[in-house]
Amino acid sequence: MSTITIKAYGATASTEDLKPLNIERRQVGQDDVKIDITYCGVCHSDIHTVRNDWKGSKYPVVPGHEIIGRVVEVGNGVSNFKVGDLVGVGCMVDSCHTCSACQQDLEQFCENGATFTYNSPNKHIPGTQTYGGYSTSVVVDKQFVLRVPENLDEAATAPLLCAGITTWSPLSHWKVKKGDKVGVIGLGGLGHMGVKFANALGAHVVMITTSPEKGEDAKKLGAHDVLISKNQEGMKKHQGSFDFLLNTIPVGHDMDPYLALLKIDATMVLVGAVEPLKPFHGGSIIMGRKRIAGSLIGGIKETQEMLDFCGKHNITSDIELINMQDINSAYERVTSNDVKYRFVIDMQSLKN
Repeated sequence: MSTITIKAYGATASTEDLKPLNIERRQVGQDDVKIDITYCGVCHSDIHTVRNDWKGSKYPVVPGHEIIGRVVEVGNGVSNFKVGDLVGVGCMVDSCHTCSACQQDLEQFCENGATFTYNSPNKHIPGTQTYGGYSTSVVVDKQFVLRVPENLDEAATAPLLCAGITTWSPLSHWKVKKGDKVGVIGLGGLGHMGVKFANALGAHVVMITTSPEKGEDAKKLGAHDVLISKNQEGMKKHQGSFDFLLNTIPVGHDMDPYLALLKIDATMVLVGAVEPLKPFHGGSIIMGRKRIAGSLIGGIKETQEMLDFCGKHNITSDIELINMQDINSAYERVTSNDVKYRFVIDMQSLKN
């Protein structure tokens, strides 16, 4: 397949800063959509992949899976998108389409392995890997392109493609509804979206955090109450009262104090800690038939539902806009928890 060369930013080794690169993109095929990227969010997964924290990075790494842009070209087989449409691309750009997971619109669990937006084998250009949104354009299969409501702020919509769907999916799957008492554990890129979604769904939202300052921020985002997890008296007062807990803590931690908060038959869903967790006491879940579950992003159908919900309720992320050239200092600030609550790159800065 013929290719075109475009500008990008990426890393050529785990110990190096990101720098300008030229990469190859495929020409538009029959079922493809070409997108001029206007904004791309910065996810902690980008940093883990660049630094090879998960042991599997292939270099050069061009990160970015929170992509917003405008359609500039479509293949002959594409009827649902046209030039000029505002669209998004999230964490996946393809899957097998045929396995039981894909048939259930759960492409993220594709039994033959989803093709992720970056650092997955690129079947269109053999011998290379996929490159993400830290680039001027991208060509994506029409089934993995998402329609973005025009009323939403373009830049602030970018993080919905990962942080948004990661928190929306468990709230939707476990059917959080009006009147439920929902705890969101941890206030960062994921937690701040969890608060906004749970509030919009009509739940009574409690921010559970170690930081009183973050608790005040959470109230501005839509939390109705704040529970400081270090306050044993407060934690005891809330025991056995939560219908659902969304746990966004990104590192291994003690889960017993949070499990004590759940009602009988209630669930705590982990979306943050992709690493070993501290052992927990079996009695914490046996006494109350409680559940610990996990959730990974969401399928394309569910991601579109999330974007439509955001359009209806005017929900976007709280962001700080940066130029592409500032990405390395942004990475340092993300790892220091110094961002409220998501960096988004203005891709015009790469095109100039």
